[in-house]
Amino acid sequence: MSKQFDVVVIGGGPGGYIAAIRAAQLGFQVACIDEWKNAAGGPAPGGTCTNVGCIPSKALLQSSEHFDHANHHFADHGISAKDVKMDVAKMLARKDNVVKQNNDGILYLLKKNKVTFFHGRGSFVKTSEAGHEINVAGKAEEVITGKHIIIATGSNARALPGTPFDEVNVLSNDGALRVGAVPKKLALIGSGVIGLEMGSVWRRLGADVTILEGLPTFLGAVDEQIAKEAKKAFDKQGLKIELGVKVGDIVNGKKGVTVNYTNAKGEAIVLDADKLIISVGRVANTIGLNPEAIGLQLDERGAIVVDGDCKTNVAGVWAVGDVVRGPMLAHKAEEEGVAVAERIAGQHGHVNFNTIPWVIYTSPEIAWVGRTEQQLKADGVAYKAGTFPFLANGRARALGDTTGMVKFLADATTDEILGVHMVGPQVSELISEAVVAMEFKASAEDIARICHAHPSLSEATKEAALAVDKRTLNF
Repeated sequence: MSKQFDVVVIGGGPGGYIAAIRAAQLGFQVACIDEWKNAAGGPAPGGTCTNVGCIPSKALLQSSEHFDHANHHFADHGISAKDVKMDVAKMLARKDNVVKQNNDGILYLLKKNKVTFFHGRGSFVKTSEAGHEINVAGKAEEVITGKHIIIATGSNARALPGTPFDEVNVLSNDGALRVGAVPKKLALIGSGVIGLEMGSVWRRLGADVTILEGLPTFLGAVDEQIAKEAKKAFDKQGLKIELGVKVGDIVNGKKGVTVNYTNAKGEAIVLDADKLIISVGRVANTIGLNPEAIGLQLDERGAIVVDGDCKTNVAGVWAVGDVVRGPMLAHKAEEEGVAVAERIAGQHGHVNFNTIPWVIYTSPEIAWVGRTEQQLKADGVAYKAGTFPFLANGRARALGDTTGMVKFLADATTDEILGVHMVGPQVSELISEAVVAMEFKASAEDIARICHAHPSLSEATKEAALAVDKRTLNF
């Protein structure tokens, strides 16, 4: 007889382990299945985010930024640093340790909350009177049963047709985090979050970086004014970003990769690189899930079909995170995981897709929430806009980084905040104020009237909110 649980979560990433913990806190008997392995073959919960995404990329970004500051900015502060070198192996070891600490922390939280953890791959067997039977394939195989199943299996990197990832020369986000030496020439296809962040890491360490983007505009999802400001900063840093290209044949050879492409002018270009990172999106991960066994519906993209409450077409089966519709963001998965656990308990789980923040952790950082100015124009919404540059912010001057601005968009009649967009230092932290404000339907005037610490970068948000009504306190 299989082990019986109230809730079985398949996947231990941000959506999965958070859902498992919340369900356990609500009094359910919970199991969490996850197949990620560490170098020793042991469990490594945390999904793509912890293992090959958010966490390790931020570790490398931090290390490379320290290196860049030592080489190019310490002198401005009167600090002499000569012959600064980067030990790439040690940098990667630190990154791996950061990942392990997060893995271990998740295992501790699951145990603390009395969640039964299974290390292996979960797949559907059948639906019975007791619930849904799940096969767990790990060191040994066993079948467990859950009254409710939460699928949180995440996503995988999308490969280009005819160019598979070998994680040696042609790299996904996984291989991009394990490059053992600074490549002389690095090519990237895709100028999204992964492309810009990984390009920034290796550019700072000395690589000649070229980013190829098929779209004619840079960061099309970002407010146009903010994207242009970011592009100027990246150009100044030496990131070569080519827009409107059409990628042709890619040849993966023993000495590197050759990318043939046509640029925006129609010219044929041959780009030789030591490494190629492909970051052209991600696809929902249902590999080995065996959804056919219970008649689980997938859409044309392979994602699991859910309604607004994350319910699938099968009673008692839910799905959250990258494997369903919506933005593929770790914090979106977390919010859905909590909401589903609460819905199973008969509560009213809350996820507001209009106030999910986005962040790109480059330097300058880019962050936004809500609608862009181009979206408001397209929707015919009457709005007011206010901007404030970090160049006029005292804290930014003291930091030595005055790149970028804060931009507020508010309803022309009600003054309700419709979108906030930022590019500059530490805006990944500043954006949360805007998220809170928008969640509570605040107006731009509300932010303008709140006391902000001086000197602080957050004063730029106050000034941008003031600028919506053509006012300023910064003379």
